[in-house]
Amino acid sequence: MSQRYLPGQAHQLPRHRLHMADYQAEHFLFSVQTGVATLTLNRPERKNPLSFDSYAELRDLFRALATAEDVHAVVITGAGNNFCSGGDVHEIIGPLTKLDMPGLLAFTRMTGDLVKAMRACPQPIVAAIDGICAGAGALLALASDLRYGTARSKTFFLFNRVGLAGCDMGACALLPRVIGQGRASELLYTGRGLPGEEAERWGFYNRVCAPEELVTQAQQMALSLAQGPTFANGMTKKMLQQEWNMGVDEAIEAEAQAQAICMVTNDFHRAYHAFVAKQTPQFLGD
Repeated sequence: MSQRYLPGQAHQLPRHRLHMADYQAEHFLFSVQTGVATLTLNRPERKNPLSFDSYAELRDLFRALATAEDVHAVVITGAGNNFCSGGDVHEIIGPLTKLDMPGLLAFTRMTGDLVKAMRACPQPIVAAIDGICAGAGALLALASDLRYGTARSKTFFLFNRVGLAGCDMGACALLPRVIGQGRASELLYTGRGLPGEEAERWGFYNRVCAPEELVTQAQQMALSLAQGPTFANGMTKKMLQQEWNMGVDEAIEAEAQAQAICMVTNDFHRAYHAFVAKQTPQFLGD
């Protein structure tokens, strides 16, 4: 006999859930507190460049977050007053000049998979950006959902400065949607730096913070998201991503379906009963 599912009841298929607080990172710092994971790129002496291994570990970590039950928002930042200087010149750029086409394509697809994993993981990602944010580091920032920066930070989409196209890791798709086609074209054609205050005016940053308050403010935002209706937040993120490829009519229908799903959750029912009782709802993400 089939079981009838009623609104407000939690019915979940059995699945393996991960506790990311137990995760031991090899190529960066990682911690989980009160539902917020903080990921810190930690090679400050080189302005936190990425290596082949750190690319792969970041990709795998963001994929794993899809089944993490103790992480509801993520902060990504860099140690030593810089965010990320991009791919390591000696560990990545040099070796790439010696690879054949299949090897090069395997690398560029792997770096793109990191951005795909960030966009697909249900948790909102807040990037806290100080100092240099360049190349692949700029794409880590761009793939995040929110970006907090400082006035002294500078973001470079510098691919053309090394003889490459600006279309790296989804930059030509993502950047125009954040700051507009003309501004994106300028940055991708010239490779010039985008200073922090200009980045805020252009909409690349959500907020400019004092350097000493940057990570704290990013974590506070992440905590407020983690304490919200996390299932619904994940749905919002999915629809923001999915609707890029839809017409308006398709998007309205997709949102109708997504919202109907959210109306079955316990969080929606808790919010209603809390409103009637003039209380603050306590969201549990179910």
